Amino acid sequence: MNHLIYARDRTLSLITLLLGIVIWAAVLYGIMRLGGTKGLAGAAIVVLLMIAVGSLGYLFIMSAFLSHLRGNSIEVTDSQLPDLHQQLLECCDKIPLKKSRPRMFIQNGNGVLNAFATWFLGSRYVILLSDVVEAMEENANGVRFYIGHELGHIQNHDNPFVAALRLPALWLPLLGAGFSRARESTCDLHGLACSQSRDTAALSLVALMAGKRRWKAASMQGLADQAQLSGRFWMSFHELIASYPWTVKRVLRIGQEQPAIPRRNPFAYVLALFVPYAGRMGSGFGVLLYVYVIGILAAIAIPAYQDYTVRAELMGAIPASEPARNALARYYAEHKTVPASLAAVDVDPTSIQGYSMSVDPKGMVLALESRHGVLLFVPTQDRDGSIYWRCQAGEKLKPSQLPPECR
Repeated sequence: MNHLIYARDRTLSLITLLLGIVIWAAVLYGIMRLGGTKGLAGAAIVVLLMIAVGSLGYLFIMSAFLSHLRGNSIEVTDSQLPDLHQQLLECCDKIPLKKSRPRMFIQNGNGVLNAFATWFLGSRYVILLSDVVEAMEENANGVRFYIGHELGHIQNHDNPFVAALRLPALWLPLLGAGFSRARESTCDLHGLACSQSRDTAALSLVALMAGKRRWKAASMQGLADQAQLSGRFWMSFHELIASYPWTVKRVLRIGQEQPAIPRRNPFAYVLALFVPYAGRMGSGFGVLLYVYVIGILAAIAIPAYQDYTVRAELMGAIPASEPARNALARYYAEHKTVPASLAAVDVDPTSIQGYSMSVDPKGMVLALESRHGVLLFVPTQDRDGSIYWRCQAGEKLKPSQLPPECR
């Protein structure tokens, strides 16, 4: 099976998975650092809601698509289009397919040459557009390449858990697009494995370039000469941000054992680093997606960071206010009454740098005023008469800004 996996696919599969795990771990650490267990619980609730909504949307969309497919397309079976059904069976055996055999349908392409695979609730499907089948009428068993290519997608499709782990790494420039192109090359190798020869496989791909009639007139030497242009700056750049390799390069890789394909322009990598990857929706959508994600993260991270800085600043108020609290406790223990002011216990209300203190003569609550708000120290008396203090948020201070000792 290793010969059916493109070398860069193996490498990038491992890199993107490990990097995705690192990114998720960093996100979880950041949430814990800024929001604690409550922040982590809130994030988990948001994720679960997103999964629930996404699952319902996926269920509705895919059930509608497959209903349309079953109602308006032709299913390939041993009694209906048996020649194509036999090719499907042989391709499944040649790979060999580790998963259950998919069902295959022919759908009206309306002039589009394409094929794709999909899966839903444990079932797998290969869909060939009618124009692809018609284009291969003069290429004996030419449909095999398309069948094998889509079986490659089914064979190498990530399960939802692995896909979720990998996802954040795929948004990164260069890496996500590179992984997608490498996966397409792996699927091309599956298509080649199903084909009877390199020539028939390559001609099957040429049809995507020249159409369902003119593919027969294509010259492999002409395509080889055309592929030399792919090493230029702009062709290199636009391939680096794309989900698919240039088709002319795919044809040469499949049609020749040692194709002469030029290296990409190195300066194109520099520019591509600034273009986020957004799958097949295009780099423009990728930029919008990045802006959207950054906006959400900023909306969460900025308030959380502000709370963190306030907490860090107020942490010094707890030990700094301890002499005042001790003096108040001693005064109450001796006089069984609350002092009228801090001056009554010989405490300077401005002795703490950056803070001012005052005491409530009714409940002996010590208020420490900072530029962020008021931190209150509320006394409670034990059964043995000892006084201990608990701190809580006062005016303009949010509970999330309290130091850990106050929670």
